[in-house]
Amino acid sequence: MKIIILGAGQVGTSVINSLSSEANDIVVVDTQTPLLRDLQDRYDIATVQGNAAHPTVLARAGAADADMLIAVTSDDETNMLACQIADTLFKIPRKIARVRAIEYLSYPELFAPDSLPIDVVISPEQIVTHSIERLLEYPGASQVLDFADGKVRLVSVRAHKGGPLVGREIKELHQHMPSVHARITAIFRKGQPVIPNGKVIIEADDEVFFVASSEEIKDVMSELREVDKPYKRLMFAGGGHIGKRVAQALEKRYQVKVIEKNSRRAKKIAAELTNTVVLLGDASDKELLVAENIENTDVFCAITNDDEANILSAMLAKRLGARRVISLINKSAYADIVDTTFVDLVISPQLSTIGSLLRYVRRGDVVQVHSLRHGSAEAIEAVAHGSRGSSEIVGQRIDQIKLPSGVVMGALVRGEEVLQVHHDTVIEDGDHVIMFLHDKKLIRIVEKMFQQESEDVAA
Repeated sequence: MKIIILGAGQVGTSVINSLSSEANDIVVVDTQTPLLRDLQDRYDIATVQGNAAHPTVLARAGAADADMLIAVTSDDETNMLACQIADTLFKIPRKIARVRAIEYLSYPELFAPDSLPIDVVISPEQIVTHSIERLLEYPGASQVLDFADGKVRLVSVRAHKGGPLVGREIKELHQHMPSVHARITAIFRKGQPVIPNGKVIIEADDEVFFVASSEEIKDVMSELREVDKPYKRLMFAGGGHIGKRVAQALEKRYQVKVIEKNSRRAKKIAAELTNTVVLLGDASDKELLVAENIENTDVFCAITNDDEANILSAMLAKRLGARRVISLINKSAYADIVDTTFVDLVISPQLSTIGSLLRYVRRGDVVQVHSLRHGSAEAIEAVAHGSRGSSEIVGQRIDQIKLPSGVVMGALVRGEEVLQVHHDTVIEDGDHVIMFLHDKKLIRIVEKMFQQESEDVAA
């Protein structure tokens, strides 16, 4: 697939890192020559220096025969105009744009086919807001990811000593809870993967991923750790795009405070938020945090656009007694080294955005992708099509399918029903299959399994 990526910033670089290893022909456009030179040294890609919205620049990038345009510059208007030009002049089949401003996103009709020709609008702020909402819904979870329109979720949780299933074999989960549809799909022990089977024993401090219907999540979590009390009091450091959006989404259900150090921005969001306390100040100010009863705060979330400030303020809040602290981190190098002793959870907008993009690059009918473990693993939802003769999986029992080691099936969704996966479960045409891939390099094998013979020939 020939893909043109507009923008070599943090999001663009993350996209390149993910897609360049998957046999794609990639051209990157940016105004800054040093960034492009650095990317060429690191990846097997082509680059074009220039304004991403200029027709001549897009032509030099090969827009005439491109399959996809991904516009992720830091400027919304440039991204939208580039998609318009890509459609009008070059007829690029699929166009994806990052749009941050809520002033645009509030009017979805702007992105209709007869308006701005953008096939997919991606908002990292919207994705992060959704992630934070899910984490607050399930106290103690490290990740909560939706599949099948929310019917099924993949949850990551740290196992604690005292959990009924800790120190026991995985198969005992269904002995404890015989009616549950949940399935443990991955375990990471001291950072190393353990492929789960019924005889694997869960140990304290294991990072456990499981797939379950949304109604069953809290019950399964209670098997792995003591159930956390619901959250009530939230404090957010940063009143930017994300801070304002998160506060708007949560202020009717929680007690919300936002700390913003820019006086003009603080006044603006205070006027727009109806039930949020907006504080003018620095989130790394110890006196401010103490005065605002940080020790009684259930969740402190640092979501400014400054990674260092986020890490430091989260660490300070933790030391002062905040129950759980979360830090937004853009730089992957920082995300890898943050000590979970001082910061409970790291959220990466880039990693979340990558998942939203990957579903449109995958072969076969892949409807959802989540990038995990700093991009090394993936969870995907793929739709099975065909019949026993035209598909590798339709009409086959699970134990007949030659799944590569490292691919674990988590659940099936058939219509509105969530089905537990057993060895004798037969996959039918139209089933949505949720899988965990311990190594993203396995994706090509999985894609092939979900392609019908006619697709293989066409490919």
